[in-house]
Amino acid sequence: MISSKHLIKTSLAWVNIVYIICFVGVALFPESRIQFVRYAIHADIPLGKNVITIGSFISGLIWWNIMVAFGVWLFVFIYNRIKK
Repeated sequence: MISSKHLIKTSLAWVNIVYIICFVGVALFPESRIQFVRYAIHADIPLGKNVITIGSFISGLIWWNIMVAFGVWLFVFIYNRIKK
């Protein structure tokens, strides 16, 4: 049985670190965002303006934490329900 609280806390710490690194990377190198879309997901999509504000940072961090917490909770729920 997996400890859901420990796994969610660990995952949220991990996603916060990755999000901060990515946000700072895009702030320092705005072209990296366009290059990522072009080469990593093989798409040439007009992305509009790069909006780097404290509000976009905080709202993005909140949304990523919600998505990761739900995803990890769902994983733990399914994992603990499947019989071995």
